[in-house]
Amino acid sequence: MKITVETIVEAPLAEVWHAYTTPQDIMQWNFASDDWICPNSTVDLRVGGVFCSRMEAKDGSTGFDFEGTYTKIVKEELIEYQFGDRIAEITFKEKPEGVEVRVIFDPENEFPVEYQQAGWQSILDNFKRHVERLDR
Repeated sequence: MKITVETIVEAPLAEVWHAYTTPQDIMQWNFASDDWICPNSTVDLRVGGVFCSRMEAKDGSTGFDFEGTYTKIVKEELIEYQFGDRIAEITFKEKPEGVEVRVIFDPENEFPVEYQQAGWQSILDNFKRHVERLDR
């Protein structure tokens, strides 16, 4: 079973791709709720390259590194990566109303599927808001 989240971002494809793959942008959107932050992020956007985004509660009570290895990159179309024993795929498709960003990922076993889907959707919604606020 896979989990899917998606959104439409009203921005040019190049800007959407850049915001999804650039550490300075990732730190602005990569958290599920306002009581969390992403204080640092690294990206080596190539097959075999690694990424790591630190996610922490603002009060410092907890945090973790979300990290993985890129397995396939097609510029402005597709990112696939492995994180632990799981796989995620992000697609970027131009549509008349904007860029569709779809994330499909393997769930983990600790939390209910609905909880995971809601968290990843919230992060993707933050991404959409971030990109749409950027000056063009």
